[in-house]
Amino acid sequence: MCGGFTCSKNALVALNVVYILVSFILIGVAATARAVAIVTDITVIGGVIACGVFLLLVAIIGLVGAVKHHQVLLFFYMIILFLLFLIQFAIACACLAVNTVQQENIATQGWMKSSVSMKTEVQKTFDCCGFKEQNLIDEPMGHPKCGNVADCCKSSDAKCCSGKNETTTDLNCPCSQCWNKLEKHMDSALKITGGIGLFFSFTEIIGVWLALRYRNQKDPKANPSAFL
Repeated sequence: MCGGFTCSKNALVALNVVYILVSFILIGVAATARAVAIVTDITVIGGVIACGVFLLLVAIIGLVGAVKHHQVLLFFYMIILFLLFLIQFAIACACLAVNTVQQENIATQGWMKSSVSMKTEVQKTFDCCGFKEQNLIDEPMGHPKCGNVADCCKSSDAKCCSGKNETTTDLNCPCSQCWNKLEKHMDSALKITGGIGLFFSFTEIIGVWLALRYRNQKDPKANPSAFL
């Protein structure tokens, strides 16, 4: 019957195989989200990556413990998995709770600290020019000229494209602000990462319950007088 020793063992093994797959999903999605943001260093997304790595290690411990019915490994597996659930749940909620104003503040700080080459890469990737103030060139919130990297500047002599400071230079930049494009990517990255992290965090409670149940069951192949 499914409540027996063999069924519990197989279920725990299968669940930990799923955890290994989930860990790669968490790492992949969070790493992609972090790469999309480019100039922003979103700490909570890094936390999801860390949770994915720890989940991979815990799943391996769970697999070994389930196959060998190892009491010590199963005990530590339950404790670590429960702690991981709490951390992952909190980080996922934090990802989902970041609002537009907070995202803009994070992106602004990231832009200010970014090198000229990084800003150039952002402008090339998103076909934009400047963070928000497009006519600031040599300032912390400024940007390198966009004429050589952004397609929207190829046929324009505007200040944002040429970097010239002459009074006759056109101040109407033909390109979109980089923040307008970064905002969409940041928001989707945080929502997707947080949603996936939150969904899979609840499956870890099932792992804790199943490991506790399996740990207290007797192995029918073992000594009948030895209660595990």
